[in-house]
Amino acid sequence: MPRKRTNPQDYALPKRVYKGRSTYEWKPAAGGTVRLCSLEASIPDIWQAYEQKVKEADEVATVQSLITSFFQSADFQELATETRKDYRKYAKKVLPVFGKMNVNKVKPEHVRLYMDKRGLSSRIQANREHAFFSQCFRFGYERGLCKSNPCKGVRKFKETSRKRYITDVEYNALYKAADPVIQVAMELAYLCCARQGDILAMRTSQILEDGIFIAQGKTGIEQIKEWSPRLRKAIALSKQLPTKPGVVSTFVVCQPDGSRFTRDGFSSRWRKTRSKVREITGLPMDFTFHDLKAKGISDLDGTLQEKQEISGHKDIRQTARYDRKVHKVRAVDSKKSK
Repeated sequence: MPRKRTNPQDYALPKRVYKGRSTYEWKPAAGGTVRLCSLEASIPDIWQAYEQKVKEADEVATVQSLITSFFQSADFQELATETRKDYRKYAKKVLPVFGKMNVNKVKPEHVRLYMDKRGLSSRIQANREHAFFSQCFRFGYERGLCKSNPCKGVRKFKETSRKRYITDVEYNALYKAADPVIQVAMELAYLCCARQGDILAMRTSQILEDGIFIAQGKTGIEQIKEWSPRLRKAIALSKQLPTKPGVVSTFVVCQPDGSRFTRDGFSSRWRKTRSKVREITGLPMDFTFHDLKAKGISDLDGTLQEKQEISGHKDIRQTARYDRKVHKVRAVDSKKSK
């Protein structure tokens, strides 16, 4: 609360405006001191200066400025490359709606209304944009840029876990029709239970005597995937990927100029391959590249704990969601195998 006025005449001043040593000063609720005008100024002049400063503060404290500050922060730079790219994409959806609003005037009901309307086209994207928006306000709240996080308490849409299991028939049909780039990436995703981002970023220096070193970009867990005949074959194929004369790439999956594939570039290549196989075979091919990791985990022999260790998940519940193969169980009157 503003402190009590000692001079009754000061009640004519705007709220949180006081006499300083040489000027009238405004002390915003968010903190700090703003100089307004000299002590010789009249009450109307003081009010005019106050209203101008409040207007300027409101213009600065917009959602646009908050998101810009977040994008320029060390917090943002520490995020994974693909996460930063996603956040910039989400901002393009959020800013047309909230960009000009004062950060302290965004209320939970506004976020809820955005979620409901955005959810009509994509509930999953609405959830992702909610998470991004909440991250921006969390960043701002910790630094005094906003008074609260309006996303807090606003429920996301319920998402059902994917259950799509890629059959061997589908995998083999896709692999047979794919070019070497897709073939190498498929095998690394399946055999190493690796994410697309980790595969595209994989360097030749990660190929060791004992296997392939992978530091997962999402969890940070470091592992060496031990060699198997099939994994050695995939790496041998990667060394035959076509490059321009004189080019030696440091990426395992590389483009002809030796550079790495971008996520969008590789995804486009992946979609075209699936479409081609769909036309040839009539199979639905309605799975994602990330489903290859789930197939690898599902096909692993061993307990759920053993699968967790190999997959690199921090939470065993996450491993359980990736284990999608339908398991066979005994009927009540079946004899237990010895």
